[in-house]
Amino acid sequence: MKKIVSAGEIVVEIMADQLDQSLAKPGLLHGPFPSGAPAIFIAQAARLGQPTGLISAVGEDDFGQMNIDRLRDWGADVSAVTVHKGQATGTAFVAYRADGSRHFVFNIKNSAAGLMEIGYAAQALLAGADHFHVMGSSLFSERAIAVILAGIEAVKRRGGTVSFDPNIRKEMIELPGMREALYQVLARTDLFLPSGEELFIFTKAEDEASAVAEMLQRGISAVIVKKGSEGAVYYEPHRQVAAAGFSVREVDPTGAGDCFGAGFVSLWLRGAQPEEALKFACACGALAVTRKGPMEGIATFAEIQAFISEATEGSAS
Repeated sequence: MKKIVSAGEIVVEIMADQLDQSLAKPGLLHGPFPSGAPAIFIAQAARLGQPTGLISAVGEDDFGQMNIDRLRDWGADVSAVTVHKGQATGTAFVAYRADGSRHFVFNIKNSAAGLMEIGYAAQALLAGADHFHVMGSSLFSERAIAVILAGIEAVKRRGGTVSFDPNIRKEMIELPGMREALYQVLARTDLFLPSGEELFIFTKAEDEASAVAEMLQRGISAVIVKKGSEGAVYYEPHRQVAAAGFSVREVDPTGAGDCFGAGFVSLWLRGAQPEEALKFACACGALAVTRKGPMEGIATFAEIQAFISEATEGSAS
């Protein structure tokens, strides 16, 4: 099977205990949980049996070891995750609002993640990669941008493909160089996977159909618009496919889009039809929200198949 590589932040996530709890005041928190958008994506793809690897950096601390252990145990190649003595692994604190929104406090750029690089291990990993996945959240510094663009070029030179999930938090959109980097990645993208309003960051259009058409005119092979619990829509120049979401009890939405992306890209690389890949991806995203913690709801290929079968039988009856 084709190997997926990504590059970006590894963090631990620590979350507020109550809705509308302020991170500016003392309060109960849950965690730490292994996290970081590219790490979640790679973890889910690895759990599906896809060959995967991640270029990143962590501190020589418990948080870093937790993440490395999780990725390695689930089958991901962590040879290009460097461990930096004297640096701290990145952190993400999150508070949940009653209206469904989330508020984040990040320490990424100034953590060990800010030191990731294309060293010998990363070069070796990219030499065997068929696909490169980019998370917009990983474009957090000039150094990170350089690593990601180098990864894209290495895979493209080998005839590989690129997928891009904008994954932009409001706290990050105005970081220096972020907008320019987003457009640089977009110009090299084969699969574009925006969520909701992210589609309109890159277009002048005001409706979904026009925005998608604008994206496809740029040479992108397919656009997959994620719609959360409502499912997703797949667009290519002469075809449109929609998939409904699955009804589950949401416990924690963080990581659902990353798991959706990993499910879709993994099946797309295996030659699955868009209808199958969309349904599978929606199931990955649905299961992801059923557990507290960004990676805790990640399921295996067999578990996702069983979930889809059970949901299909339930709807039929």
